[in-house]
This record gives sequence, C-alpha cells and structure tokens, in this order.
Amino acid sequence: MESPSPDGGGAGSAASAAGSPVAPRVVVGSKKFTESVILGEMAAQLARAGGARAEHRRELGGTRILWEAVLRGDLDVYPEYTGTLRREILAGEPAEGEALGRALAARGLSMSAGLGFENTYAVGMRRDRAQALGIRSLSDLSRHPGLRLGFSHEFMDREDGWPALRRTYDLPQRPRGLDHDLAYRAVASGNLDATDLYSTDPEIRAFGLAVLADDRRAFPEYQAVLVFRSDLAARAPEALASMRRLEGRISAAAMLEQNARAQLDHVPEARVAADFLGRELEVRSEARAEGRAARVLGRTLEHLGLVGLSLAAAVLLGVPLGIAAFRRPRLGHLLLGAAGVVQTIPSLALLVGLIPLLGIGARPALFALFLYSLLPIVRNAESGLSGIAPELRESALALGLPPWARLWLVELPLASPSILAGVQTAAVIGVGTATLGALVGAGGYGQPILAGIRLADPALILEGAVPAAALALAVQGGFGLLGRALVPKGLRLPPPRE
Repeated sequence: MESPSPDGGGAGSAASAAGSPVAPRVVVGSKKFTESVILGEMAAQLARAGGARAEHRRELGGTRILWEAVLRGDLDVYPEYTGTLRREILAGEPAEGEALGRALAARGLSMSAGLGFENTYAVGMRRDRAQALGIRSLSDLSRHPGLRLGFSHEFMDREDGWPALRRTYDLPQRPRGLDHDLAYRAVASGNLDATDLYSTDPEIRAFGLAVLADDRRAFPEYQAVLVFRSDLAARAPEALASMRRLEGRISAAAMLEQNARAQLDHVPEARVAADFLGRELEVRSEARAEGRAARVLGRTLEHLGLVGLSLAAAVLLGVPLGIAAFRRPRLGHLLLGAAGVVQTIPSLALLVGLIPLLGIGARPALFALFLYSLLPIVRNAESGLSGIAPELRESALALGLPPWARLWLVELPLASPSILAGVQTAAVIGVGTATLGALVGAGGYGQPILAGIRLADPALILEGAVPAAALALAVQGGFGLLGRALVPKGLRLPPPRE
C-alpha cells in the first residue's frame, strides 16, 4: 500500500514525473464516538478497495470540526446524520426533502443515500430508577424537577439537542455538561439520573438503561449518510462508487452489533469494519494494526514535533519581545497583557476557532501551542533583564561597549537563568496541552487517551498518559542539563546542602 501524499487537504489524481497516473488520495474523517469511527474506517477501506490512497483522520472532535474541514477540502468524506444536517448545520435554511441536497450542492458538497439505519438522539435512565419514579416518557421528566441530568457537551449546545428538548417538554432542570462516555458511567453508578443516548449505543443494553419515549417528537430523523465533496466524483470515481456500496446495507441491529464489538469487546475498529465488509459486501480489506511499541513511538514523534516546533518559534519571537518589553516599559505592558489574554482562552476553543483559518491537523495545534508558550518566555526574559544590578550595567557602559555588545555579552548572559526557566515552563505546558491536538487531527499522546476514554479502556488511556508524563519529566531533566551548558557557572544556583 502506498503511503499518503504529503500535500494538505483533499487531493485528487496526479501524474508522476513519467506521466503515468497515480492513485487518487481520499481523506476520510470521523467524529469522536465509536460508531462514527467504525463508519469512517469502512469508508476508508472501501476507498482503498476502489483504488484510492485513503487516509482516515479519526476522532476529530464534534460536528463543526468535521463540517468546516470538509468545506475547506481538508476532508473529502465523513459520516453524518440527516437530522444533524437539517437541525444543526443548516438550521434556519430550507433543508427538508430535496432541499437538503440543494443546500449541500450550493456548498460544493453531496450526500449518499441512507446507509440503512437511523441513529437518533434519546434520553435514558437506569431502569430501576425510572420504574421507581414512574417515568416512561420525556414528558414525565417535567414532573421531577430535582432530577440530576447530565448531557454531552455537544448535545447541550446543539439546536436539536438540549435546547429542543427543553423547549418541547418545558423542562425545569439545569443539566451539567460532560463527556458522552463518562455520562453513561455516571448514570450506571447513580451519580446522574438521566443522560442523552444514541439509539445504537451498545451501553444501553450493557448498563440496562430504559430509553424514554419521545412522545412529542423533539428529535428529528437521523438517517446515517456519507457527506462528501462533489468534486470527488471526478477526482476518484471508482473510490466514491466503492464507498457508496454501503448505501442501504447496514441495519440498525447490525450497527449496534458493530458498536458492541468495538465498545464492549474492545475489538479494534479497523478489524470490526473489515469483518463487516468481508461478510456483507465480500470486500477483502486489510485491517492494519500496529503493535503497542510502534504506536507509542509514532505518537512520541508526533508529540515531540508539536512541542518542539511550537517552542522553537516561541523562543525566536518571545525573547526579542521580552527584550523590547524591557527596553520600552509602556510597550512591555501591552505585550505582557496581550500574551496574558491569550492564556485565558480555553485551549479547545482556540483550537476549534483556528480551524476555519488553518484547517485540521498539525497547523492549528502548532499555532495554539506557540501562542500559549509566549507568555512565560516574554515575561521571564523581561524580568530577567530588569533584575540585573545597576552597577553591572554601569560597568558595561564604562567599558565603552556599544548597545548590541552590552546586550549580547552582558545582559543576556546575566538574564539567562530567568530566560531558560521561562522556556522550560513553556515546554512543560506544551507537553500537556499538546494532548488536545488529537481533537483536530494533530495526533500525539492525546489520540490513545481520547480513544481510551471513549472505549473505557484503561490500558489505552495509560498508553498516552504515561508517556506524556515521562516526556514532561524528561523535558525538566533536559533543561537542567541545558542550564549547565548555557548559564555561566557563576550564575548557577548552588546545589542544596544535605
């Protein structure tokens, strides 16, 4: 199998130097829940069977991230649901019936026919709790204002989620937002009374939950489809035709079975998809699986790339800004204030906000990490220069050194312990923050952590968390050695006495 082309975004057929065509590149995306990952894997494997070099960018956060990515051309195709398209993405536009296809076409997108099953929103409770309170439908929730409701963050914000539910049933509760997979466990343990479900979630059976009847039809129809860029028909017609073989072939029971294999039996999604395609479509597909050591090595290289490149850029800009802040105090207040404001922006919000400008992948993660690294570097450079004793400056001035020489030979060496401490702080912050880059397709240690939370697999969580912690400790130790090399011996702090 050929490796994907290094070019960014959706790529089409190209010609080699000799003029012979090469396989078109197809980029498939999926959301951060098991069913979407399985469907994305099916699409990617079918695209390969259709002769394409397919890449699956899995677990890319929520709906808006994938929608923006496919509009930009960073993705070629991803699994979606008709109710989400009508009520969330295209809210306020005519999108019923054939109008949905026209609305997508106006954006350069198309949609497959239904894949054969519906995965609608629902609300569930522990069966014994629902029976004790006499709750059978969503209308019954209004009679129990003290119920503890907890919904996924996306459900809380989506127009077809909690706002529609509250409006339709006039619910008085004030739910809390939390991760979808954690909410299931909170309901099962009794820490929550009800949460949002997807109707094909295997946890409904595994935890013995009661699904409350949507007696006033708050939730629309959610037929599973593939949304793809319209130019894919010209760029990769055989791959698109292969992916469209999924139309009408997946029943709700079959999808529930695939979800259960991945979610409860911990079978890798690639294997689940390959087994289904071989059984139902007679497509022989290779479920490529890496060993743990190879996975950790790959994630380590991705994580080091994110932290190293962003930190290098922050040092190159942050130290000169720190010097400028020291030389011009008024400008310094503005620079430090601006860097401080960036630190107050939640990292997930910053990452998502950068997608329309930079797309998905490493670019938004690198830029976000760069911004977060600036404050400690700028602040420590400014404070290190400000803390130099006046008599030392006067001595350098008395020697007749020009300004650049005073800075390079006297001031920066004297301020180097403070500057290096700022760079070390930025590096350690970067190691932790870079794990969120997985939500926008940047890879790194966040990928197994997110998958482990989704699959309730502690081994997967540790596969990302332990190396991340080890890397943070290694960074601290590495800066200790770097300080011995860069900081003049007389400026080093003496070792503590035993």
